[in-house]
Amino acid sequence: MHRLAFLAALVALAPVPLAFRSVPAGLTATPVALDTADPGQRMAGKLRYLGGWVLKGSDRRFGGVSSMTLQDGHFVMLSDGGVVTRFRFDGRTGAIGDYAMSELPDGPGDGARKVDRDSESSTYDPVSGHVWAGFETRNQIWRYTRGFTAADGHAAPPMMHTWPHNEGAEAMVRLSDGRFLVFAETRKRKDGSHLVLLFPGDPVEGAQPVPFGYRGPGPGFAPTDAAELPDGRVAVLHRRFSVTHGFSAAITILDPKGIAKDSVVTGKPVAFLRPPLTVDNMEALAIDSQGGRTVLWIASDDNYFVAERTLLMAFELPAGV
Repeated sequence: MHRLAFLAALVALAPVPLAFRSVPAGLTATPVALDTADPGQRMAGKLRYLGGWVLKGSDRRFGGVSSMTLQDGHFVMLSDGGVVTRFRFDGRTGAIGDYAMSELPDGPGDGARKVDRDSESSTYDPVSGHVWAGFETRNQIWRYTRGFTAADGHAAPPMMHTWPHNEGAEAMVRLSDGRFLVFAETRKRKDGSHLVLLFPGDPVEGAQPVPFGYRGPGPGFAPTDAAELPDGRVAVLHRRFSVTHGFSAAITILDPKGIAKDSVVTGKPVAFLRPPLTVDNMEALAIDSQGGRTVLWIASDDNYFVAERTLLMAFELPAGV
């Protein structure tokens, strides 16, 4: 989502791997091919596959990844149960360091039930260190200080009050100019486009949003995360599920310059992930750029279900796409 120098050591973006502190137990990463039947395959649409891993944690709270940011040299994953997983990662060796898990210090409700802390989206400002989390069911946005150490504000935007309880603020991104985009997972406008809110400033500080429509990559695809590219455009991750074909995913790019009240913005598809390509319940997206290369990281939500996996996958977005 933001430029972090540590990605220079990931997936061969630098000649020398970082020496991360080894954690023998807790979290492991097992490599996975983009296509197990064709291990040499490297392209998914316009994206080049850099690597993928199945993550497994010994802590029963690990999993349920619903959003992901890159903070201070770490991956920071937020689950749909309000659990924060933080770690360093070397994509060439699979080494994991500084692995830690914690629970959100505060949030909607008293935290006694999963629905109280059903966090589905997050976004990060590297300058202030603030992290914003979007909660469905409660349809609220909470702001946390650096490292999720404390909550210092929250809001329940009136335009989100009627969003479905379990399909609320599924994707959220803070743009570098201070604006926010918040995507409803399945709430549609009369023209069939997805409802999105553009906040001119921090929602927690009372900024009032402008609604607009977003057209995704096709029927059945719902936006699950979004992140800003280095050029100011926004990449949007989508997921689709069918009983006959299972999970598929898509990534599009939209230009926020064209957003106005009640306008409709169409995302430009750059990749689809469908079987036999490796894919799962893809819900999290983070972006970094180093040395002129833009890397898209996507992760999946295993729903704490044995038939699903927590995947972490890296793709390069070629220049000019």
